[in-house]
Amino acid sequence: MATSSSIRSINETNFKTYCRRLCKLDTDLKSIIGQYGHPPLWKRKPGFETLIHIILEQQVSLASAKAALNILKEKIGAVTPQKILLLTDAELKACYFSRQKIVYARHLADMIVSKQIDLKKLSLAGDEEVRIELKKIKGIGDWTVDVYLMMVLQRSDLFPLGDIALINSIKEVKGLPKHTSKEEILMIAENWRPYRTVAAFILWHSYLCRRNRKY
Repeated sequence: MATSSSIRSINETNFKTYCRRLCKLDTDLKSIIGQYGHPPLWKRKPGFETLIHIILEQQVSLASAKAALNILKEKIGAVTPQKILLLTDAELKACYFSRQKIVYARHLADMIVSKQIDLKKLSLAGDEEVRIELKKIKGIGDWTVDVYLMMVLQRSDLFPLGDIALINSIKEVKGLPKHTSKEEILMIAENWRPYRTVAAFILWHSYLCRRNRKY
């Protein structure tokens, strides 16, 4: 288990400081903030409901995932592992869960109920330990872990290569060819350590502002 002193997190106090450090390192990131202002410090509440929400976001629009979560909450109120396990396939399908996501949600719920995963305890672990533990759950891969680490645990140095919007944004901002490999993009992101999460927030901010999309 990592010590709290070895875990670097972002918060309201240090977020803009980290943005300024990145602006000194990278003129493209500086231009984004100059044009659109600082990105929001995206935050989500830790726990089971947020992980269900992130699973719902896999390979669909954020709006669709939010709509599905809202329908689920209208049906059962607080989203808990016990309540998920009581729902039938038909009931989950009516909440816009795909067949795969029904399996993922149930497995996550079962892992928590059986105490194989303790999300509160995991919040104190280092990034790699969180990744190893969460990936034991069906349907949770690197992208889901990255989002949980960045937006829930507020860890400072993640860069989710599996996020299409982020990849498209860095290509736009850096003027990269469409066929630029993820390995090449990762090399660019290396320059932003140990604040790659903040760089990703800036790039997401650019992506959304360019398209006039709300958060």
